[in-house]
Amino acid sequence: MSTAVGARPPRDEKRARLLAVGPLPARILIISDAWKPQVNGVVRTLETISEALRALGHTVDVIGPDRFRTLPCPTYPDIRLSLFPRRRLNRLIETFTPDALHIATEGPLGLAARAWAKKRGCAFTTAFHTRFPEYVQARTGLPTGPFYAFLRWFHGAGQGMMVATESLRDELAGRGFQHIRAWSRGVDLARFAPAPAEPWDFPRPIFAYVGRVAIEKNIRAFLDLDLPGSKVVVGGGPQLAGLKRAYPAVHFTGPRYGGELSRAYAGADVFVFPSLTDTFGLVILEALACGTPVAAYDVTGPKDILRGPVGAVDTDLRRAALRALDADRTACRALAERYSWSACAETFLSHLVPLGGH
Repeated sequence: MSTAVGARPPRDEKRARLLAVGPLPARILIISDAWKPQVNGVVRTLETISEALRALGHTVDVIGPDRFRTLPCPTYPDIRLSLFPRRRLNRLIETFTPDALHIATEGPLGLAARAWAKKRGCAFTTAFHTRFPEYVQARTGLPTGPFYAFLRWFHGAGQGMMVATESLRDELAGRGFQHIRAWSRGVDLARFAPAPAEPWDFPRPIFAYVGRVAIEKNIRAFLDLDLPGSKVVVGGGPQLAGLKRAYPAVHFTGPRYGGELSRAYAGADVFVFPSLTDTFGLVILEALACGTPVAAYDVTGPKDILRGPVGAVDTDLRRAALRALDADRTACRALAERYSWSACAETFLSHLVPLGGH
């Protein structure tokens, strides 16, 4: 049932239309520069929807840097960049013979996959997962304008760019991006739950951050707050050693996984999300699923998710953190229950386009 590589649009227009909304078993290929063993929101999203799509009967493969020679990303060695991947990637794509191609990231693999599709006249979709212009600016001080021009060029070649929130959609439309498609996220409600909770042996209330410890996460904004009780940071990353030295009163646990991670969320009185640049914030849903209120800046991601008595968003992060202490933990869990990975996978499927035509 696969469309031949480089073929013209299929003559069977009914089949092409059906594939676009996903009821037929299809061969779906995802290309991503972010993949295991990396631990981040992009990897969790792609891994989870791949499993959900397979459960629906589709054949799914994710091609990541683990199949190529790599080198460490400058300033972030935990991320590996594929080295001259084009020839090998072309063979992998053509061997898989996809019905639909999704390019998840704008790195070396994403660029090589885009070039493959353009050369052969094949249609594909993309996603805007990460604010790379702001990440580069945070590390180098370079302006964001040229990087957004590159991203418009990259995504403009596809037939649809998926984004996670309404506010991000509006922002990117204002920057000249086109063919934007809404694609929300989900949370594993069995894995993340209000009990059991970590009995933190620190003065209450417990204000916790969970996630990568990296400059783009703006963690210092949280650590500098004058708050009662204790601050806890759960996670690893390039800033961990430096922040531990700079903030000796903060409790740094390092990375946690599985049940230990859920207990860490559930044991906090407030989850503080200080990022100004995330496009969604899966950790927000994870905290809510554990019944933990969320405090955040009034920016894309938090302001799209945090509706009702489940925390607080504010231009003043300290004010948000203190207000979140009064949130309803039952309402937090109830809001998380509205976000399903199966619905996320089905939306993703509905946005795909047949490889041979638009």
